[in-house]
Amino acid sequence: MAKNFGWLLVVLMSLNSLAAPVVGQKPPSVTLSGSAGGRLSGAAWSSDELLGKVSVVFSIDPDVAHVNEAAGAALTGEKLPADEFQSVAVVNMAATWLPSFAIDQRLRQKQKQYPDTVHVRDLRRSLVRAWDLADDGNAVLVLDRQGRVLFVHEGQLDEASLRAMIQAVRSAL
Repeated sequence: MAKNFGWLLVVLMSLNSLAAPVVGQKPPSVTLSGSAGGRLSGAAWSSDELLGKVSVVFSIDPDVAHVNEAAGAALTGEKLPADEFQSVAVVNMAATWLPSFAIDQRLRQKQKQYPDTVHVRDLRRSLVRAWDLADDGNAVLVLDRQGRVLFVHEGQLDEASLRAMIQAVRSAL
């Protein structure tokens, strides 16, 4: 009979890992460097860099990278103060079959389009796992200066969610 419940434990553990970050809580620190990823330049990146400023973090599956482009454009249109606000796009490189060189080329183009956004490569799903985000999808998070989650949305932002994201950023500033 114990064997019959083994599959249930696996299912429950899987469901638990799909829980999104909780508003009001600070997600665990994640560092991407070396074979785990990092900035396009090859330098390391740590989520601790988000502290001190209001931050928007985009967790992106390259196969559906376009899903929340409107959010990036909306943030650019807000003309937010660079000394108080930052945005980071963390690309889950392990979630795609696309070759890394093609994604890197696209990221360089995005870096030119959004020069104030830090673009980070996550080669091992480190952020997705540590922050309990959907692996093959996109998420948008707003964090306050202390790193606490103010807003989280997985999937494509609709108009109301986009307004709520902008409002969370504005309120935190």
